[in-house]
Amino acid sequence: MPDFTIETTYHLPVFRYRTYAADTLDAACRAAIEDDSWDIAEKDFDSSGPIHITGIWEGAHAAYAGPPLQIPPQFDEPVRRRARHFEILLGLLKILFDDVRAARPSSLDWLDRSAWAIARGEAILAGDPDPEEPVDQPKPSHVLVRLQENRVRDAIIAVLDADSSFEGLTPEVVTDDEVHAACLSIVTSVDLSDMVGNAEFRAALSAIRSAHRRLASD
Repeated sequence: MPDFTIETTYHLPVFRYRTYAADTLDAACRAAIEDDSWDIAEKDFDSSGPIHITGIWEGAHAAYAGPPLQIPPQFDEPVRRRARHFEILLGLLKILFDDVRAARPSSLDWLDRSAWAIARGEAILAGDPDPEEPVDQPKPSHVLVRLQENRVRDAIIAVLDADSSFEGLTPEVVTDDEVHAACLSIVTSVDLSDMVGNAEFRAALSAIRSAHRRLASD
């Protein structure tokens, strides 16, 4: 049975009470942060952090005697593990935001990475290892209709040019709030289920015909 030297750590909060004279609250906080005198510091044992592993070496009494082994992520400090995962989630959110802003569907690669990030986030909260096996991926979806407010603006110009009953109105008097509210009203009131059902049925027939042609050519 092999031996392993394990270094474990827990963080102990150290605090102090000191009065600072300053013109503003921000200035007082800045002075407290930059104050490097801790002669009146006290330790808060009741608020100590969780025990976590900070070093592993193979062999007995081998701490810092050779290259350390990789720490399994579930034994790392939880706050550090969450902080590193935050960077991953932020990157995925930026990709999603760019896709939404460009009115394009999210890529399968983004969906794959997002599914893994969700599984890893749940593992971090549970104190479990990072997911190693591929997780079930959501099936791709396709946007049939997108109501864009800038296109509604174009339609307003066309309607006012063609409809004399709105004589005297200009496109500029229609506010962005009115356009936004109108779009929300249409989205919640229009039933597109028949259109979606018809598209699904036509897609099914197209896939079946493609499979039939492929099998017939074999």
